[in-house]
Formats: sequence, C-alpha cells, structure tokens
Amino acid sequence: MARGSIGVRVEGVHAVAAAVRAGRVQRLLIERSRLGDLQRLADEAAAAGAAVQVVEYLAASSESPQGVAAECRRLETVSLNQAVAASTPAALIVIDHLEDPHNLGAVARSAVAAGLRAMVVPKRRVARLGPVAFKAAAGALETMAVVEVASIPAAIEQLRSLGVWSVGLAAGGGQSIFGLALLAEPVAIVVGGEGKGMARLVAERVDVVARIPVAAEVESLNASVAAAIACFEVARVRGWEPGVGIGPTTSSLQEKRSTD
Repeated sequence: MARGSIGVRVEGVHAVAAAVRAGRVQRLLIERSRLGDLQRLADEAAAAGAAVQVVEYLAASSESPQGVAAECRRLETVSLNQAVAASTPAALIVIDHLEDPHNLGAVARSAVAAGLRAMVVPKRRVARLGPVAFKAAAGALETMAVVEVASIPAAIEQLRSLGVWSVGLAAGGGQSIFGLALLAEPVAIVVGGEGKGMARLVAERVDVVARIPVAAEVESLNASVAAAIACFEVARVRGWEPGVGIGPTTSSLQEKRSTD
C-alpha cells in the first residue's frame, strides 16, 4: 500500500456516493450509459464542488465499477491515540498481512456494521486500500478512523500502554471468542492473513489468542468472515444494538482526521 494513496480512486455506486458525502471527490467519472441512473449522484457531486465528466467507457481497477468512479483527495489517517478515542470503551480491528483487497474491504464493512469504527493497518505487506477495497467496503471506509503503522507488533504494545487489550483470531486459539469477557473491555481484534494467520511476533504479543468454534468438517473460516463474527461478538457482549448509538459520527471522525 503506497503511502499517500489511500482512497484516491474510488469505484462503485455505494463507495463513490459515500466519498461524495464525505466531501473527498474532486472529479466524478460516469459512463454515458449509466448517466440516467446516476444523475442524482452526479448532481450531488457537482453541488459539492466536484468536476463531473461523462465518458463512453470507464477503465476500471475493480471487477465491476458499476459505471462510475471518482478521483478523490487522499483519505486522511488518524493516530492510534485518536482511534482508541473513537468509541468508549475502545473497539478496534487490527489487520496483519491480509493480502486480498476484497477481504480488507469486507472486514471494514463488517466492522462498521457491528459498531467498530477504527481500523489499524500496516504500511507494508498488506492489501492496498485502493479501488477494490473501497468498493468491497461499500462506503464503510469513509466512516472509519484508519491508522497506518510501521509495525503491528509495536502497535499492539502501544495499544497495551493505552489500556487496550488485544485478542488475536486463530483456529488453534486456547479460548472461544464467544462469550469472552475481555470483549467488554477496551479491545482490539487482530485478524491475520489468509492461510497463514497472524505472524509469529503478532501472535506472541496479543493478550489472548481466541478461536471461532467450527464443525469438524471445516478447518477454518475466511479471514473476513472470521473478522465479522468477532466484531459482532464484541457488539453482543457489550449489549450494543447495531445502528443505534454505536461509535462516533462521521463528522467526529473527520474532526479527528483534521487535527491529526
């Protein structure tokens, strides 16, 4: 993930609409065949100061751009301290070596749906937060506090100093994620890469390695599915009701980004 490139191009209707609402879009590209369906989006982008360009064909980074893309200002990241403050008690999702941008975007979407509004990603050795991830996130990345760190093990240590526990997901974890009392405390859910899971140093640093119990016929779950289950278990343990007063508002996150 090249530094300075987060969210500079967004594709897909939901992702682009969210970027327009966030005020990040500088130029909106719409295929002529979709203009009728997307006229309202074009009007909203123009009202927000974006240039709107109608094209015959849209070269895409994602598998299906849905006839619309946007060139945007970079999504501003926040500090780890600000991310911890994004909800009370703190609830973050930490990404370790996730290589598929679809999975990365899906994790962000599930986290926001469950009420977790902060995500920590390494600057290297992770899927790029580009068009594919933003499309899979369907707008969720516009409402998250995103933190870039040089080292996930170091970030876990910093989280510990900030009073945040860390729970890593692994098929061989010693405890079940379900009903884990630690989830009611300030906590970070750590998701490892596809296939290999968490890196050794990360697994050694987390406070708890937890598993998601599965039937014997299934060896493990997809990383984004596991993350979704863990995020919603955080919400369940805390008694959160999805969509009702969970996490900060988009405007509060934008305020945090502007002061980073």
